[in-house]
Amino acid sequence: MIARLQGEISKIVKIPEIRDRFLALGAEPVGSTPEQFAAFYRAEVLKWAKVVKDSGAQID
Repeated sequence: MIARLQGEISKIVKIPEIRDRFLALGAEPVGSTPEQFAAFYRAEVLKWAKVVKDSGAQID
């Protein structure tokens, strides 16, 4: 099911009108695999956790 969904989404984000709409909204349509997305997500969490920690930001 995940592979099929990923395949369909990958096709959709390649449609010029859809891609242009994403870009106009400031989003970059990628259509990556679930494994690629998981790696990207992990890297983003680590990156932003460091930014927050280094900034000294705290929840009130």
